[in-house]
Amino acid sequence: MWSLSFSLIGVYLAGQVDAYVSVWLRIALAALVFVPLLRIKAVSSKEAIQLMAIGGIQLGLMYIFYYQSFLLLSVPEVLIFTVFTPIYVTLIYDALNKQFNPWYLLTALIAVAGAVVIRYDSITENYLVGFLVVQCSNLCFAFGQVGYKYFKESRPQMHQKEIFGWFYIGALIIVSIAWLLWGKAEMPTQPLQLGILLWLGVGASGVGYFLWNRGASKVDPGYLAIMNNALIPAGLIVNVTIWNRDEDIPRLIIGGMIILLALFIHSKIKRNSPSSKQV
Repeated sequence: MWSLSFSLIGVYLAGQVDAYVSVWLRIALAALVFVPLLRIKAVSSKEAIQLMAIGGIQLGLMYIFYYQSFLLLSVPEVLIFTVFTPIYVTLIYDALNKQFNPWYLLTALIAVAGAVVIRYDSITENYLVGFLVVQCSNLCFAFGQVGYKYFKESRPQMHQKEIFGWFYIGALIIVSIAWLLWGKAEMPTQPLQLGILLWLGVGASGVGYFLWNRGASKVDPGYLAIMNNALIPAGLIVNVTIWNRDEDIPRLIIGGMIILLALFIHSKIKRNSPSSKQV
């Protein structure tokens, strides 16, 4: 589902629809899907605030930093600077659990290497600020998914569809403030753009983030870290096959194989470590 988003945004929305409007509409539509499913009594007030904070960070703040990065960097620069997310996932999870698993970090680094092979392109000299903005986006996304995993692990009895609306409420609060401060009072009017935003809101941001976080709550942090970069070849394959953009196919294949190697190594580590935590 997410593999479509890169090309849809780049081809039909970027530079044509205000970024804050796009983000707000996406999250508002996602909230409309899950807020009606909320069971208020399923969580305490404290837990609802925690879920709102997780959504505000993972989705709200992440999108704000991510869209700003395109004002500072070229697209290839933004792409290559996103590959550090798996490392942040493993380190944040270990920090929350007051432990350190070097094997998870190793497989995350291998996945990063594969993503770098796929996305590497020439970069400019004046990119330090842009690099830091992208890393803020990466940290928000990593912290949010690990935070949700950590939250759900201690509450296995909770039905996720009955609590996930709080996630979108938190994100919507953050992006609403951002839109009021920096956005434009303009709504897209073209049917194609509205249709794409409807898909991105209900599909990619709505069902997509729910499935991603649900999956995050069921796998160990090593798999979660690796799959952050498995999105890269998926997105490029869609772009090549549908929009016929020029891509270095051998590089895509090699990078994808390196990411698969990370998954294979991690599965071997898990098989030989029965004491590892699997939720």
